[in-house]
Amino acid sequence: MSRIGKLPVEIPEGVEVNQSGDQLTVKGPKGTLTRELHPDMDVSVEDGAIKVTRPSDDKEHRSLHGLTRTLIANMIEGVTKGFERTLEIHGVGYRAQKQGDKLVLSVGYSQPVEIVPEAGIEIEVPAPNRVIVKGIDKERVGQLAANIRKVRPPEPYLGKGIRYEGERIIRKAGKAGRAGS
Repeated sequence: MSRIGKLPVEIPEGVEVNQSGDQLTVKGPKGTLTRELHPDMDVSVEDGAIKVTRPSDDKEHRSLHGLTRTLIANMIEGVTKGFERTLEIHGVGYRAQKQGDKLVLSVGYSQPVEIVPEAGIEIEVPAPNRVIVKGIDKERVGQLAANIRKVRPPEPYLGKGIRYEGERIIRKAGKAGRAGS
């Protein structure tokens, strides 16, 4: 039995869960999320909790069991608390600013890079070297944060670039000067 999959997902107060066929809709104080679940997984809402069961012990069903339960738990956490990813910008002259709803990054290219978030995702810039991506869908928040990081990933020699908060960059030694040249 999957250790994650067999745990029931508690439904907090103020959250409404509707299931129609393979589609699960979670409605909470921060918004509504809908997800199409795998048709083999049996999802049941009972006694203020959601239980996920699998039809057999096939490798695919074992894999989907824990995944389905985690996806549902993330949906419930998203509509109650929300998710956020924080990015840090390191480098001389590198900065971020917000113009309207879009993010403008000046990270060493000849032109500033503009990133427009999709609906439901919010970008905050509390300082020129910090960017916070917020939203209720964990997958979309993480994807936008990854796209922002991809504009200028941290490089291993000087550590310049955009990185996640708390991310450690393994630094390399630069060229050693040759004696006698």
